[in-house]
Amino acid sequence: MAVKRMLLTTTERIPGKDYEIIGIVSGNMIQSKNIGRDIGQGLKSVVGGELKNYTEMMNESRAIATKRMVESAEAMGADAVVCMRYATSAVMAGAAEMVCYGTAVKFI
Repeated sequence: MAVKRMLLTTTERIPGKDYEIIGIVSGNMIQSKNIGRDIGQGLKSVVGGELKNYTEMMNESRAIATKRMVESAEAMGADAVVCMRYATSAVMAGAAEMVCYGTAVKFI
């Protein structure tokens, strides 16, 4: 049996597809800093350059938030998520939230 993949797009329309809107879906991930990472990255910020550990942390958070949004859309019976967006914010000192959201749709 083939695994159905959720279509995700940042656009409002999917060329060649008609669909009905099911509802808003989202997924989130709150990530805190790791003290070991923080010390190393603090030193890196003195000399400049990419903070690779933080980049990896944000990529992981984005992937988890996206997965959770897709699971929410699948639970609603959606075929795709349109107008998908990411947002991030600090929720407390040393912790950030990554949110992935969009509109779940069902193909007609």
